[in-house]
Amino acid sequence: MSGPSLAHRVSALAENLVEVQDLAVEFGLDGGRRLRAVDGVSFAIRRGETLGLVGESGCGKSTLGRAVTQLIRPSRGSVRFAGQEIAGLGHRQMRPVRRRVQMVFQDPYASLNPRMTIGQTLNESLSVHALARGSARRPRIVDLLESVGLDEAAIDRYPHEFSGGQRQRVGIARALAVEPEFIVADEPISALDVSIQAQTINLMMDLQRRHALTYLFIAHDLAVVRHISDRVAVMYLGKIVEIAERRELYAAPQHPYTEALLSAVPVPDPRVEARRRRIVLEGDVPSPVEPPSGCRFRTRCWKAIDTCAREEPPLIERSPGHWSACHLASPGGETRPT
Repeated sequence: MSGPSLAHRVSALAENLVEVQDLAVEFGLDGGRRLRAVDGVSFAIRRGETLGLVGESGCGKSTLGRAVTQLIRPSRGSVRFAGQEIAGLGHRQMRPVRRRVQMVFQDPYASLNPRMTIGQTLNESLSVHALARGSARRPRIVDLLESVGLDEAAIDRYPHEFSGGQRQRVGIARALAVEPEFIVADEPISALDVSIQAQTINLMMDLQRRHALTYLFIAHDLAVVRHISDRVAVMYLGKIVEIAERRELYAAPQHPYTEALLSAVPVPDPRVEARRRRIVLEGDVPSPVEPPSGCRFRTRCWKAIDTCAREEPPLIERSPGHWSACHLASPGGETRPT
């Protein structure tokens, strides 16, 4: 892509805490084949903001989140945190970074050790990073639990004694234990009941205000992402196809895939909902082992033209702060009809 990169362009607008450039993650398969889960992704996250990352299951969202936190080593590319390059750092070099970069996982039960009490789980984080010693640890753990809406009695209980929503609160408390600046939340509410999802989202937003946190919020529910995010990135088959300020993206999407995703989000006004046209994508998501030539979305796109099969569309800034990768996107707004 010619001109300044997306990470550099955003850097000129505000201080970035995270900058990702040309990040790729590949996995080897039998027969020498390669699965490209993340393929040349670039973005930046400003300090104190929430970047929502959306897309269908299997598009590479979770892999990208783990690569940003270095839980998965990227095949290539750069990840800069607070100006420091962290891609490729060894375990010992990453330890001070781990204090500042944490993750909340999708399954709050699988991510907790069933043989450890909640107090032991939180104490482990404090011990590894030497954040509290001796008698100071229990008050610190109590404060953590209270900050996520749990009381002191939770210290001596095990994960199976809690509901899914309560376990996710423990997972959030564990992430907060080391006083991080940046949290990757990987589908943090998808395993929770609908009645609990809103409570968890509101908790995360409240904690962000209180602790000046920066989030990468990964989800497939666009209604939730709209509520919590400042900007939204849309991912398809390993690539980001659109990224913009939240209101701009929801009001004027510039990529057909984004249009299709937004058309499936219910509108609470029945009169508006009755007039809306649902875009139903045909066919299956292509394999990341052998992605289509040109635009990866073209095999499911109702607007595709011959150029889409020959040339891969670059991610271009179509209007201030609004980037999209579509041959049909106009400089000032929506994709052109065909």
